[in-house]
Amino acid sequence: LGLKLGDPFALTYKYYANKNFSVVVDFGKAASGLYSKYFREQFNVYTQADTFSSSVASLEYLTHKVKSDFITEVKALYSLDASKISPGLQVYIGGGWEWKNASLQYDYLYENGVNENRFGRFSRNRYTMGPQITMGIEYAYFQLPISAFMELEYFMDVQADPGWQCFEGGVGLRYVF
Repeated sequence: LGLKLGDPFALTYKYYANKNFSVVVDFGKAASGLYSKYFREQFNVYTQADTFSSSVASLEYLTHKVKSDFITEVKALYSLDASKISPGLQVYIGGGWEWKNASLQYDYLYENGVNENRFGRFSRNRYTMGPQITMGIEYAYFQLPISAFMELEYFMDVQADPGWQCFEGGVGLRYVF
């Protein structure tokens, strides 16, 4: 049981089924700042789908705020012993599934074409999921029962924006009991 710093910032649990196979569950908060440009681009997608504009009116993006952004990951990992490099070192690779749930708030300026501008705001809940590929290293040769890890993950969205992909990952510590 431990803590992962990165994307996501999460509580992490790793179950070692045997010396080579393990299952990991991470639950935490996404690094929303990394996705700011992407969420900004989604403003146009959300406003095109709604009936905001007419032939004379236009919308101008002002800002957005991420009210919440949670991630759950479940991964199966296969580990190889790399103790020839350093005692206690393991290299792993695996795959899994990731669920993301974000609550976004957008502020915009509504221009109706007759010198009347209005401030507006709308919110969207964004739920998505997709497969994830993971690779990393884990080191557990300390005097204390802890392990340190560093991993890189590749996520592909299959629901909200099919085909959208990104790299995630982080570093962390787990208490081994």
